[in-house]
Amino acid sequence: MQNLLRKDWLPLQRRFTPYLFLLPALLVLGLTVFWPALQAFYLSFTRYDLSQSPEWVGLANFQRLWNDRVFWKTLGNTLLYLIGVVPILVIAPLLIAILVNRKLRGINWFRAAFYTPVVISMVVAGIAWKWLYAENGLLNQLLAQFGFKTGIPWLTSPNWAIYSVMAVTIWKGLGYYMVVYLAGLQSIPDELYEAAAMDGSDGIRKHWDITVPLMKPYMFLVAVISAISATKVFEEVYIMTQGGPRNSSKTVVYYLYEQAFQNLEISYACTIGLVLFLVILALSILRIVISHERV
Repeated sequence: MQNLLRKDWLPLQRRFTPYLFLLPALLVLGLTVFWPALQAFYLSFTRYDLSQSPEWVGLANFQRLWNDRVFWKTLGNTLLYLIGVVPILVIAPLLIAILVNRKLRGINWFRAAFYTPVVISMVVAGIAWKWLYAENGLLNQLLAQFGFKTGIPWLTSPNWAIYSVMAVTIWKGLGYYMVVYLAGLQSIPDELYEAAAMDGSDGIRKHWDITVPLMKPYMFLVAVISAISATKVFEEVYIMTQGGPRNSSKTVVYYLYEQAFQNLEISYACTIGLVLFLVILALSILRIVISHERV
């Protein structure tokens, strides 16, 4: 009888043992991620501003969001950020990776130089670029040397502010995605390039015929990661422009922060966060669907 019980217990033990190892991590995630997310979802249907208990209001916050011009402005800025940053971060790091993927003396120094912005804190980078963008900063002084009498208001003009912040995001991301592409390039056998050279595909054409087709999974991965990062951009805006001038560089995440921590409208901020979550979820689902189609 005891032997039979042991035989019945062993399959169950093997089945549930992995979950016992996962239990501590699941508890931490539940307390720090899942439970706060459920609370934020609930608060998006209430009126809550820290001075009173949550009061159920149904879809009132979503109706307010629908009629909020500032929210639509920030959503437009976020989409503009997405369109302006992602294509560059998909193409430019690949070109850099191709350049530094050569067996040349001292090439590791060039790789380190391109990767250096990644390890620099965004706070430090934002402050440094803010100095560069200043009215009497280095960029305007360089323009003056080329005959521009008046400098460009990089961060103080509604026409320039968001593009100036985009440049910092691109500068920070080039090295990171370059490393992703380098991993893919170094997995391509040299024999393919040698065979292509025998067929007359050499120079730039070999990258178009071999490198780009084989790097498409990496390019798609970079596109999705950079798109999600661009959707959640905050530090650059907070440090350099704080959403100004006239909301021209304000993104959805910064608007959420503004409502939650400056205006103390927690429930409205949760509503904005829920919309942002749905946008990011759509991007993630799109990535999964396209990945399965490619497979």
